[in-house]
Amino acid sequence: MTDTDDTAATVREQTAPLLDVDDPGDRIDPVTSRVVAGSLTNICDEMGHKLMRTSYSSIIRESEDFGCALLDERARQLCETDSTPLQMGPIPAYVRGVIDLFAERGQRFEPGDVVLHNDPYHGATHAPDFAVVVPVFYEDELTGFSVTTAHHLDVGADKPGTCIIETIDAYSESIRLDALKIVEGGERNETAWQLIADNIRTPAMVMGDVEAQISAARAGAERMVDLFEEHGHETVKYAGQDAMNYSEEHLRRRIESLPDGTYSAEGYLDGFPESTDPDEKDVFLAVDLTVEGSSVDVDLSRCDDQLDNRPINMPFEGTVVPAVLLVLRSTLLDTEEHDLIPQNHGITRPVSVHAPKGSIVNPRFPAPTIARFCPGNRIADLTLKALAEVVPEQTCAGTGNLKISTFSGVTDDEYWVYMDITSGSYGGRPGKDGIDAVDTLYANTRNNPIEDIESHYPLRVSTYELREDAEGAGRNRGGAGTIREIEFTSPGRVSIEGDGNEYPPWGFAGGNEGTTGAIVRNAGDENEESLPSKLENRPMAAGQRLRLVGPGAGGWGDPTERDPEKVRADVLDDLVSRERAREIYGVILTDDGSVDEAATRERRQALDDD
Repeated sequence: MTDTDDTAATVREQTAPLLDVDDPGDRIDPVTSRVVAGSLTNICDEMGHKLMRTSYSSIIRESEDFGCALLDERARQLCETDSTPLQMGPIPAYVRGVIDLFAERGQRFEPGDVVLHNDPYHGATHAPDFAVVVPVFYEDELTGFSVTTAHHLDVGADKPGTCIIETIDAYSESIRLDALKIVEGGERNETAWQLIADNIRTPAMVMGDVEAQISAARAGAERMVDLFEEHGHETVKYAGQDAMNYSEEHLRRRIESLPDGTYSAEGYLDGFPESTDPDEKDVFLAVDLTVEGSSVDVDLSRCDDQLDNRPINMPFEGTVVPAVLLVLRSTLLDTEEHDLIPQNHGITRPVSVHAPKGSIVNPRFPAPTIARFCPGNRIADLTLKALAEVVPEQTCAGTGNLKISTFSGVTDDEYWVYMDITSGSYGGRPGKDGIDAVDTLYANTRNNPIEDIESHYPLRVSTYELREDAEGAGRNRGGAGTIREIEFTSPGRVSIEGDGNEYPPWGFAGGNEGTTGAIVRNAGDENEESLPSKLENRPMAAGQRLRLVGPGAGGWGDPTERDPEKVRADVLDDLVSRERAREIYGVILTDDGSVDEAATRERRQALDDD
């Protein structure tokens, strides 16, 4: 991980004297520490509610693709709201990037400043995710940061929207906002605001969302100062350090319970099948996870090199590190077995992540990175697969990755842009089936309601349902993917960054692999066309339909050991056909839909004999 001590040095002259101590518990009692920590988290939750309520776009308002966090003066995260891991995980890296850029320029933070930042090579997860950073001052000293991040639906790339899979560099995929003060000392920088608005296709929506981010971040800063007034500045700072130590201690203790060793997983990401370059057709990814004592080292050095003119490269700090941390933290500190462990800087201390510069997981500037979502989610999935070797009882089989689509067009001389997220699915688990139709791993966004889509855009959702016979069969089956078909009611275009059309999710402990997804234009018509998982700005005529099919997740355990009543329930729910129940699970149903126990025993015996 990045060492925040260097970051602290760049802002130390502006900050209050550091209050770091080895054991903050010597300076604050446990009850006060937990009360203050809870108050900090409540502030973040208030920020999140405010941002969601005041935003303009559906991706924030409905899908909740945003993050909110409070940090100390050294860019160490104190707390966050309950939202999208990929938005919240990189927030410390955003702030470190801003601090570093300010240091290079000789700039200072001042009360009333608002900084806008989206540079993937200075901490951002990718260019469409803007961070609004508000410095927090107390008694004229810089003492923290209140930050919001959110996805914006158009950021001035060479093509509409933010699902871009053909672009040559970082300059062509977005307007670049490198630690830009859009409010200086409380005064709006109108020139900066106008410049941004003039270079994006949907300025009213995007700039309205930026205003919502600013309002939420300012609220966080104000509440943080209120907390200093209520409990005392030193008390709040010691409580923050105590919470970090608490989280670190719990994660280290859990890691220490694991057997030392190196655990590995590898696989492929859907590449560009239409490319003439063999290095672009399939992308190899590998995770080597080493447990030693109370620490975990994650080595990604076997991953493929970066693709210089394809935007599926992953920013290291903004995407790769949060993907790995999300899986380690949620797997090893599952809230079903552990108390709720605060998500803060302490979680990062026992984990180191390494990736060679110039690889797809740590690209060199100016390689494009805008389509980093599916690759990063694949890194998370492979981290989970590596962990399955050491803690199989706490993991799941392979997950079905997502598809992110941008629909766009021009109506009455104005651009409209809509982003749709096709849900994925989770693999079967030791004690439960996988979860159907959900955003997986570091996504955690909600699907957009059909009513919202059809009331705001010239689109019609003609089909939205779960797939049949697509789950990875197992004692506990994998989750079912979705079918979502969208029709254009006026001419437009569509771009898609997806994954899972070429390689099915992995099964585990005898479970079957899942099933691949698909993209089909005009399904069922004579001009039906199968398309790859990555689609670049294709024209769509009015009346044309695009069917987005999500992968089915992997199964856990032998399918013939599945409870016949669960198979029967899946048949009744149209998730599994009678034929598949017989052929794969060995379950025979009578005409009235009940389990034929004698025929089922005979069929399963025959499958075992084979």
